[in-house]
Amino acid sequence: MPIYPMPLVRVEIALQTLIDSQLCTLLIRREEAPYKDRWALPGGVVRVDRDPTLDACAERVSRERLGVITPSLRQLCAVGASGRDPRGPSEWGVSIVYRSLIQSDSLPIEGGKRVKGFRWVPVDQPLRDDQIAFDHQRLIAHAAALTRAEFTALEFLPGLVPRQFTLTELQSLCEAVLGERLDKSSFRRKLAARELVKPIPGAFTQGVRYRPAAVYELTVNREPLHAVNATAITPRA
Repeated sequence: MPIYPMPLVRVEIALQTLIDSQLCTLLIRREEAPYKDRWALPGGVVRVDRDPTLDACAERVSRERLGVITPSLRQLCAVGASGRDPRGPSEWGVSIVYRSLIQSDSLPIEGGKRVKGFRWVPVDQPLRDDQIAFDHQRLIAHAAALTRAEFTALEFLPGLVPRQFTLTELQSLCEAVLGERLDKSSFRRKLAARELVKPIPGAFTQGVRYRPAAVYELTVNREPLHAVNATAITPRA
């Protein structure tokens, strides 16, 4: 049988949170070439000797690069083309990108193997081309666009929405993700029409000057707009 050159296959993780009311993505500073000292999504090569599945690879990469296994990892997309990674034949590189939403104080993230540091970067403040590695700017934008599409459709994936909240807090969270103001009446009508939230019996805000507000929780975990399996995005020419 003929033997064909195979591309380099990696897993990348787009970890998103809210910081100072801005949607942010976690980037690591690469310790090694290629793109040494540039910022990139946490990632690593698929190891057929250690990774029985892609999900297992994503968990291993998360643990090795960040010191934790990020929760609710979901495949975001697959992208592949020549010119993506100088280590592959004809610089061919394939990335399976995972996404996870977390609250900023929920994980004790610390730099791991081959990581010189990390930082949270607002998705609306892209880095310069000479600051970021590979084509990760596009992957960050793709992850942010999908998260915002889900919140626009009131599809609340696990991670960003706390277990209990007031309607005002939920609206403020959605506005931070979307980067825009929402009409209060319209927002609450949509929540009620789709029965997305329910009040917690007897639960109200405590220790406030104004009238105590009812505390709510999500009714169910809604399915995301995208398929669980990876979808393709068009590689850059």
